[in-house]
Amino acid sequence: MVPLREVLVQYKDYIENPEPKVYPKLSVKLYGKGVMLDEPADGTTLKMKRHQIAKSGQVILSEIWGKKGAIGFVPTEGHGALCTSHFFLFDINTDKLNPKYLQAIFTANYLQSQLDSEAKGTTGYAAVRPKYLLAAEIPLPPLEEQQRIVACIEELATRIEEARGLRKRSVEEIEKLLPSTVSGTLASFEGEARHVAVESIAISVTDGDHLPPPKTTSGVPFIFISNVVDGKVNFSNCKWVSSEYYSSIVASRVPKRGDLLYTAVGSYGIPCLVDTDEQFCFQRHIAIIKPNRNQIIPEFLKWALSSSDVYEQATKAATGSAQLTVPLRAIRKLKFQLPSFPEQRRIVAYLDDLQSKQTH
Repeated sequence: MVPLREVLVQYKDYIENPEPKVYPKLSVKLYGKGVMLDEPADGTTLKMKRHQIAKSGQVILSEIWGKKGAIGFVPTEGHGALCTSHFFLFDINTDKLNPKYLQAIFTANYLQSQLDSEAKGTTGYAAVRPKYLLAAEIPLPPLEEQQRIVACIEELATRIEEARGLRKRSVEEIEKLLPSTVSGTLASFEGEARHVAVESIAISVTDGDHLPPPKTTSGVPFIFISNVVDGKVNFSNCKWVSSEYYSSIVASRVPKRGDLLYTAVGSYGIPCLVDTDEQFCFQRHIAIIKPNRNQIIPEFLKWALSSSDVYEQATKAATGSAQLTVPLRAIRKLKFQLPSFPEQRRIVAYLDDLQSKQTH
């Protein structure tokens, strides 16, 4: 076990005045998920004075989210990227360390517990300083053994990807059948049901703010359609807005547990049940439905909006050529059969169990 200071050196070259050009920028994912390009930055509009220019192959650490495993390698396409003072760069001593071996350690999120315990500050801003990373320890065998481990990992990764490919094709086939299965289940009500439109069982149906919010490097998550494509809210690769901006959002646009998000552009027609109490907001291409719980169970509404019948209604109402869009007025008019509460609960339990069996 050795501290990383034996194999990493902090890169301390800074520039005070970025050139008047567009620089690439980097986004470091949480939990060792890697580094990718972010929205580029114009050197003439930057407010911070000190920046660094990243080199491909360097280690990059997020000051704010290092405690959650936001650390990785600058990719080839990230060479020359502009880094603010909220990120730190490190060079590797390749005489002692195989970069692919260190990448495996990052991918396993091996360092999170060490960095989290050392992070200082408030709960919301527990900063990870360079000295904490350099003090973190890793197992460091000889280079030859590192290479053997890397080769084993790469071989295993290949096999895993092949297995994932097979599973993905199976899941895709299941997902194609699921909306029709849902429609068939919803049509087999035991007892009476009434034909309702979304707007009739909702307190409100609206969409995200149409004005692009000012982004920050931390604060409240701001999600896009890509964050709900699997029918669940996830915050990977999201942006951030200030608490002040979030506080200015009208109540009908603030997601609460039990609300439904519904994608309206591009990958339209995907319902997502909000199952978190975490604060977040979203782009205008996502609609939010606040169900009236005196009339409908939120989980039942999710399944109803997942049916092939409702998807066909959305498809017929979609407009546009380059990118199909389901207008908000059409989402409000989407119709489905609404049975009694006991029947809603029975159907939800049945479909939840069916989905669990199909995906596992």
